[in-house]
Amino acid sequence: MNLLQICKELYPIYRSITGNGVRESLKILQKYVNFKIHEIPSGTKVFDWTVPEEWNIKSAFVVDLSTNEVVIDFKNHNLHVVGYSVPIDEVIDFNELDEHLYFNEKLPSAIPYVTSYYNKNWGFCIAFNEYLKLNRSSKYKVFIDSDFNQNGSLTYAELVIPGETEKEIFFSSYICHPQMCNNELSGPVVLTALASYISACKLLKYTYRFVLIPETIGSIAYLSKHITKLKKNVIAGYNLTCLGDEGEFSYIPSRLGNTLSDKIALHVLNSNFPNFISYSWLDRGSDERQYCAPGIDLPICSITRTKYGKYPEYHTSLDDFNLISENALQKSFDLYKQLIHILETDCYPSLNVLCEPQLGKRGLYPNISTVNSGQTVRDLMNFISYCDGNHSLLDISNILKLDYTNCIDLYSKLFKANLLK
Repeated sequence: MNLLQICKELYPIYRSITGNGVRESLKILQKYVNFKIHEIPSGTKVFDWTVPEEWNIKSAFVVDLSTNEVVIDFKNHNLHVVGYSVPIDEVIDFNELDEHLYFNEKLPSAIPYVTSYYNKNWGFCIAFNEYLKLNRSSKYKVFIDSDFNQNGSLTYAELVIPGETEKEIFFSSYICHPQMCNNELSGPVVLTALASYISACKLLKYTYRFVLIPETIGSIAYLSKHITKLKKNVIAGYNLTCLGDEGEFSYIPSRLGNTLSDKIALHVLNSNFPNFISYSWLDRGSDERQYCAPGIDLPICSITRTKYGKYPEYHTSLDDFNLISENALQKSFDLYKQLIHILETDCYPSLNVLCEPQLGKRGLYPNISTVNSGQTVRDLMNFISYCDGNHSLLDISNILKLDYTNCIDLYSKLFKANLLK
């Protein structure tokens, strides 16, 4: 699966927290995975929130009437329009237009991402360099062809892959931002690849749940429908975002930081990416806010590449294909596969003999002792000392400061020798 190519398919589509752009994007991802599409009607009460009116946009532009030049055009970049802008078709002077223009002086070539979901407003976003070129004495025609639908809905996708138990591993990402690559598209694309990978696996220990939702209102709405089952069954989970750049991996913990998800994330990162950046719960900013909220308390944390808000292109038009790569997307995919491998193979080994077993008669003790063989035997004996049925393979890996793969090898040797149950 070429992850970068899927990003390119999704990139031109205008997305918001509701609307046809979300549906079109999810239909593209359905070509790769059998996601089920669901709709929650506008006006539905979801905890302390209400699903908003559905919003769609067809076109928008600003014309300098002194030259008839189109100075801002939604067709050139989706970020040119403030999300959820009300329709407008008026001629105004520059001073009035200026009240509705948004730019970033620190990134003068970037179009910023701005929304106004819950207050009826309108606006345009423009690169600061282009803003400086606007004629202050001109009249401007401003036009936004958008509509609000009280009978619309919020759209999300879900895939549940059954395992041997009802206990679940939960993966979530959001699909609601227009025309940005790392912040928006990398998460859904890696999640789709993971869903495809799990769909092809046989004899899964756990059930896997994958959801693609609009950020914040989508996770709140989803939780309002599924909270009882999720609290009963979810034992680990991850929120996927910002996985396409070449920066160091970053870890954002769950609210309490002590879940199985946290333990596995930290083990994989420490073993494979020791230069990773560790953040605290106070640095949160995505849907882990909802999944870990008091009273919800799902075991959800997040591993990103460069964290949202920590790279200058974040929430601007510069978050484009110059920022992400197939290599980075694949490396993120591989990391999450490692998390799944630990979840599926972790167990609580118990030694079935009393005192230390006689390893020599089972071919597990070297006839000639060397420095290297001595360390191997030491690792094996240390491993055995924690095979009490109360420590998992992951626990033992962390105690012995061994990579989980090494502990799997030790476990396999002892299991084949009929020393473990």
